[in-house]
Amino acid sequence: MTQIFKEDGNVVPVTVLKAGPCPVLQVKTVKTDGYNAVQVGFDAKKKQNTTKAILGHLKNSKVETPPRYIREFRLADGPTGEKEAESFKPGDEIKVDIFEGVYKVCVTGVTRGRGFSGMVRRWNKKRGPESHGSMNVRGPGGLSGDSRLTHIRPNRHMCGHYGVENVTVDNLEVVKVDINRDLLFVCGAVPGHKNGFVTIYKTNLTKKAPVVSGKAKKKVEPRAPAKK
Repeated sequence: MTQIFKEDGNVVPVTVLKAGPCPVLQVKTVKTDGYNAVQVGFDAKKKQNTTKAILGHLKNSKVETPPRYIREFRLADGPTGEKEAESFKPGDEIKVDIFEGVYKVCVTGVTRGRGFSGMVRRWNKKRGPESHGSMNVRGPGGLSGDSRLTHIRPNRHMCGHYGVENVTVDNLEVVKVDINRDLLFVCGAVPGHKNGFVTIYKTNLTKKAPVVSGKAKKKVEPRAPAKK
């Protein structure tokens, strides 16, 4: 993360994302695979560290260097998705310029692992009393205090493995697009550690401004006094 200055002089905290180039490995359509999708790769690794199945899969894509990450993005069903799928060809490169003119994006990533954690850190639980000989300061307390069911019920907040979860952050504003270096600057933080792998989606989830009616309110005229 870093910070940049906007044209109006305001400082914005941003996360720098390397968004390309992503070679197209395979294009799927309804006629061939039953649905519309585009399979892309990112980063590169040695051929000696790549399985033979992936090397054989790359022969039809005209990609010489095997990618480190392979992801498939499903497109819309129907003729709209077919036209969009046909616009891609194996071997093409998708770069960061596809985000030009985009205002909001969603970023999906795996959160940082924090190991085995207690309930206070994992679920933000309240601490117990520390005086009068209390032995339950950061402990879980009673777990199955029920006269009918003397067992722990499911979905109960307990100690356990904290982190390493797939999380999506919505409505991140695109502050800057650097086409020369394939960098995308988004306002705010994204899930995952430094140099981690994330997936970026375009989104239309923007906060709507309150609608102000343009109709003038009717004036309430005072009633005439009643005649006796």
